[in-house]
Amino acid sequence: MQCLFFGAPLPKFSYVYHMTHQINQQMRLGDIVTLVVLSILWGGSFFFIEVLVDYWPPITIVTLRVGLAAVVLWVIILYLKVPIPKSTKEWRALIVIGLINNALPFCLITWGQTKIDSGLASILNATTPFFTVIVAGAFLADEKISKNKVLGVFVGLIGAIILIGPDALTGMGHSMMGQLAVLGAAISYAFAGAYSRRFKRWGLSPMMVATGQVTMAAIMLLPLALFIETPWTLNTPPLVAIGAILG
Repeated sequence: MQCLFFGAPLPKFSYVYHMTHQINQQMRLGDIVTLVVLSILWGGSFFFIEVLVDYWPPITIVTLRVGLAAVVLWVIILYLKVPIPKSTKEWRALIVIGLINNALPFCLITWGQTKIDSGLASILNATTPFFTVIVAGAFLADEKISKNKVLGVFVGLIGAIILIGPDALTGMGHSMMGQLAVLGAAISYAFAGAYSRRFKRWGLSPMMVATGQVTMAAIMLLPLALFIETPWTLNTPPLVAIGAILG
């Protein structure tokens, strides 16, 4: 017998486990609300980036984005007294996840949006689950690729196109480099999803993982922004840009 969602073999005579596992995989109302809020927050970033690329270069935008996030999250971490990682192994992992889940994909998306509009970038970024299914299937023993997973990913991608508007696809023939950059970000997110499984196994708080990765991303990107883009030479940004980076 196979688990309905992950294809993992179940022990013999484990009917109770099987039913419980199926129930645990069903989405509750709270899960749906969380996903809706997350989609608004994550999707909104494409709009804010489209505003910002008119005023700041890409690495500077991303450095400000993760830097502000790090400051806010550290305040929350210290206030809530969330345990901070003590081992070198955990901090090394936070460096890796900061690179492949923040620094690299954020820079690729932001640079890509200097070439393509936010609607097309959103659709291309919606391929993340597709690449995640492939990466997880290749590297995680309990996440084998199945027809249902692939079908679900394509249905979700079509849904994203419908919600954003098919007109966004009219830009597909222009700026191939911008499109490849956003697709590269989606692939990076997929590897980050598989890599981050270790944090749950180690018992590291999700809040600490979020704080650690944006902190590491900010540390990696700050010297690049200063050396490559010399942000102090840029014009003073208008209020709309300040509002967008805070958003």
